[in-house]
Amino acid sequence: MGTKESSVPASQEHAASQVSAEAQFARWADEHLQVLHRVAYRLLGNPHDAEDVVQETFRSAWVSRHLFDASRSERAWLLAILRRRVADSWRRRQDRELPLGDGTLDIAAERSPAPWDDELSSQVQRALGRLTVEVRETLLLVVVGELTHQEAADLLRVPLGTVLSRVSRGRSRLRQYLIESGDLDDAADTERRRA
Repeated sequence: MGTKESSVPASQEHAASQVSAEAQFARWADEHLQVLHRVAYRLLGNPHDAEDVVQETFRSAWVSRHLFDASRSERAWLLAILRRRVADSWRRRQDRELPLGDGTLDIAAERSPAPWDDELSSQVQRALGRLTVEVRETLLLVVVGELTHQEAADLLRVPLGTVLSRVSRGRSRLRQYLIESGDLDDAADTERRRA
């Protein structure tokens, strides 16, 4: 007896596989776009840069979709890609700065705040900027990116205890910075006025 051949031509199987991959990718974009944008915005501090990085993240994810490991969460995989794209953005930003005397000249045009930036968002962004990169990134992956502590530890390639410590330290320092600047009281007043 010979082997049974598929009644579906290979070209149709490939087309069906492509449609399935596109549908899965569209679902990922729908489910994770907002979280990726929030994390990128908090890491970069600029909504336009965040949009660019998220777009680069999805482009990279599409190109490397065959490398996705189904044993990991989709969000963790996308945030790992986002993290690399943010690092690339930071490097490009540093390359655009030219030393000039005692200060630096940033060639990038000054951007006005986006109309959707609210007062609380700006206050939190300033406070986040005072955290170390490691603490800020870990805090954002867990709090904004909604990763579990273990997923963040795996992504950052650090022990779970390090993630727990960074998140705790980040929350405490963030609260302290907001209280010191008076922004926490201002934010509470703003929230009460909105309610």
